[in-house]
Amino acid sequence: MREFSLKPLWNRLLDIAPLPVALLAAFAVASLLLLALNAAPGQAFASMLQGAFGTENATAETLVKAIPILFVAIGICVAFRGGVTNIGGEGQMIMGALAGVTTALLLKDAPGFVIILASILVGFAAGALYGGLAGFLKAYFNVNEILSTIMLNQVAVQLMNYLLNGPLLDPSEAGLNHIPKTARIVESAELPRLALTVPQFVANLFGWENAELFARTRLHYGLLLAIVLAIVMYILLWRTTIGYRIRAVGQNERAARYAGLNVRRQMVLAMLLAGGFAGLAGVVQVLGLQYRLQTDGSPLGFTANAGFNGIVAALFGGLNPIGAIPASVFFGGLLVGAQKMQRDLAVPAALITAINGLIVVFVVSSQIFSKRRARRRLAAPTPPATAPAAAPAPVQEQTA
Repeated sequence: MREFSLKPLWNRLLDIAPLPVALLAAFAVASLLLLALNAAPGQAFASMLQGAFGTENATAETLVKAIPILFVAIGICVAFRGGVTNIGGEGQMIMGALAGVTTALLLKDAPGFVIILASILVGFAAGALYGGLAGFLKAYFNVNEILSTIMLNQVAVQLMNYLLNGPLLDPSEAGLNHIPKTARIVESAELPRLALTVPQFVANLFGWENAELFARTRLHYGLLLAIVLAIVMYILLWRTTIGYRIRAVGQNERAARYAGLNVRRQMVLAMLLAGGFAGLAGVVQVLGLQYRLQTDGSPLGFTANAGFNGIVAALFGGLNPIGAIPASVFFGGLLVGAQKMQRDLAVPAALITAINGLIVVFVVSSQIFSKRRARRRLAAPTPPATAPAAAPAPVQEQTA
């Protein structure tokens, strides 16, 4: 009879426990910060939840915030799985937006779907080339990609400031006190609004006025595009030879090289994809939300820190494009809910930046714990297999 053991169940719990424990620890420390600001943690978190998901419009705003974060997070998953660290999401978003809005303005007389498709493709290509530049420097000249991507962020910001104050400046804003922004794209180039139809009994159950959700909000089809691409990238990473090669390089570069893989090529490819998805985040922000590119002279004026929040979402999602979907919604909710928390309790919305940092610290710590535990399990000696008991020798009859 097979002996029942709780050890496999315990091991499974230990495998999935670090992430929720890390989240609880981050919010525990955040509670201490709230107490230091003379705010009740329970009331603050309740206000944040209400501000993020309490109404139809609040939920839509949370999803709108999650869209660029998700695009960047998908690319971060690819880069980190390929063994390269992409901190250049901000710059790649800007390059994608610049290329995308320029394409939309040049093709203003073309059909709307042509403008949208061309802008998205050009924006992806611009972000990919900008990310691929850092990957090329890393692969062929061993330039630290963290430093190069951070520096390229600043190059992109200054290029944006130059173009929006010069060649791409909206003609109607020309003058001494002009606002640096491009002309507005044509209406046919705007991404359509996303409305979800639910059964009437569901609408009645939740007290909704009509069965068409988000019809009067800013939510657009960029959300569906991001979700579909997240699924596509999951399939690419875990169901194709291209993804296997990228992950093999990220797992062990020396072993991948010994197995005959072109390590340099995989690094550049990972950064190309990472930059491309960040570029998509930028161009979708223009086509779906802002309809022009405008800046206050800093990257935050356009990106709203999505380039860095995407890193946090990717880590929280376990560097899995599918896991990045709920993670991006979660961080989008934090950003939107922080505004209501600030209004209700006079708590600075900048506290969310501290919470994001705490989540990164604890999530990375949990990953270190998981990796060490996995190494201990691999190094543990395998118990020797017990040999089957020998069959008793036949009894021989004695002859007289």
